[in-house]
Amino acid sequence: MKVVMFYAPEFWYKTYQKILVDAPDLDREQTCRAAVVIFYQAEEQDLGREDKVITKWVKNAKWLARKFQSRTIVLHSFNHLSASKAPPELVRPMVEQVRGRLERTGFEVVETPFGYLNEWKIHVAGQSLAKVFKQL
Repeated sequence: MKVVMFYAPEFWYKTYQKILVDAPDLDREQTCRAAVVIFYQAEEQDLGREDKVITKWVKNAKWLARKFQSRTIVLHSFNHLSASKAPPELVRPMVEQVRGRLERTGFEVVETPFGYLNEWKIHVAGQSLAKVFKQL
């Protein structure tokens, strides 16, 4: 699993095109403010180590959110971080667990629609810590 995390004073997205046949039909547009935006990509080697990856993902998300006193976390599937791609059947349950763990600890979690290409605009804060890459 690879993640790139940004602290974004503003993040906007809009669904553009459905790319997974079994994804629900959606037409969504949303703006989030003062959010930690996490671009993630699960990899084939994550199979069998899902619990470890999920724990690290949640820990890193909370850590960055707390650094910026943010209670909003955006999860965005971004399959451009590695040549290795995990199948959607592996990724979806992992994202659901991450979302659940974050919400149980008081975070608002926004997910861009999984299985879609999305348009997006992101305003990233200038501090060095506002841009973090992690390999989980």
